[in-house]
Amino acid sequence: MKKILVPTDFSKQAEYALEIAAQLAKIHNGEIYLLHMLELPLNQIQEVGGGPGGAELPEAMAFMQIAHNKFEDLLKAYYLKDITVHETVSFHQTFEGIKDTCKEHDIDLIVMGSHGASGFKEMFIGSNTEKVVRTSDIPVLVIKNKHSNFKVNDFVFASDFKNDNKETYRQALDLAKIFNSKIHLLFVNTASNFTTTAKANERILAFIKGFDYSNYNINIFNDESVEKGILNFSHSIDADLIGISTHGRQGISHFFNGSISEDLVNHAKRPVITFKI
Repeated sequence: MKKILVPTDFSKQAEYALEIAAQLAKIHNGEIYLLHMLELPLNQIQEVGGGPGGAELPEAMAFMQIAHNKFEDLLKAYYLKDITVHETVSFHQTFEGIKDTCKEHDIDLIVMGSHGASGFKEMFIGSNTEKVVRTSDIPVLVIKNKHSNFKVNDFVFASDFKNDNKETYRQALDLAKIFNSKIHLLFVNTASNFTTTAKANERILAFIKGFDYSNYNINIFNDESVEKGILNFSHSIDADLIGISTHGRQGISHFFNGSISEDLVNHAKRPVITFKI
């Protein structure tokens, strides 16, 4: 996690994400790329992006100056002291700006703020949320609240524990090792997709075989839906972080269905991190 991307709309939730990114950057002696997307009409975006004289458009320059002033205020935060922060402004649409920035700077982790049950409406619009959470090739950590001292003592890793999730589990372990977390391996049983406890245990043990991490336990949890099971179990142990796997454009694992990744991010009261399979 040497390079951390924090998309910002300069809201409180985005600042919460930035503060956690700063804590992670200090652990790894990493850098932060602070990204703000300017919403301009398509013709102006094209002009600013390379058309003749586009960079001198009065409206574009005014927006750039406003963003720069907000960046300057934000960079005065005490928690950013001694951290290298790169100020980045993009004229792309939100998702494309994040995707391009990740590729350009070889980003290791995206940390972004959420406004809760209403989703990312103030920061991201509509399908941009789904695209970032669902299809990012790198882990996405979503933050709801302020964490002056971000600790991950109890880390829930929810999965169907199929082989195609093993890479995501490796990524989850990398994070767990940083915080010396206890990983709660969670399999949610539902009436429509029932598996016996014995078979679920057998599958989980086969899944984690070969991984060198002993600070874990196995949990088979019954609930009305996978999403409710993850939320209710995490609440019952007061988890610090929930980790889930996504299949990108294919949806979320064979174990999950529909838009559970976005729903979980929106409804969870605690941080959520997604890993792409």
